[in-house]
Amino acid sequence: MLISEMSGDDCRSMIARLGFGRLACSFRNQPYIVPIYFAHAPDRLYGFTTVGQKVEWMRSNPLVCVEVDEILSHFHWSSVVIRGRYEELPDTPEYEHARQQAQLQLERRSLWWQTAYAASQTRGGADTPNPLFYCIHFEDVTGRRATADPVESAVGLSRSVGPARES
Repeated sequence: MLISEMSGDDCRSMIARLGFGRLACSFRNQPYIVPIYFAHAPDRLYGFTTVGQKVEWMRSNPLVCVEVDEILSHFHWSSVVIRGRYEELPDTPEYEHARQQAQLQLERRSLWWQTAYAASQTRGGADTPNPLFYCIHFEDVTGRRATADPVESAVGLSRSVGPARES
């Protein structure tokens, strides 16, 4: 297997195409990671969620990381890591334009609102939190890609090999 660096354009293209990844944040030196759906705009991601642990932690420490991957096989995968900064987009006049941009980008994805709505229904109660828009501003984007090594392929090493069977 050969592992190579992805260009910035390849990283951004993959991020825009997939729209799903894992968001990592931390609070008091404790890491937390959750799956998220997002929409991509130049140098930022937009998301829609309800208030919960990830939002509370990102409010406390806005430095976050998002990982996006695509795995076609053991020998053919791509992984992009975005280091960034969380910004909440509250329902106030000063954030109206940013919220509109977030919603326009998110609406390009089917059922973009569904996970936040489902979470609020699951939590229930009279004081169900209102969904919110947020943005992750890119600080740094890097990516790696694996492809089959032609030499390994020629000798059959890049095919999936299962564990040896006992007779």
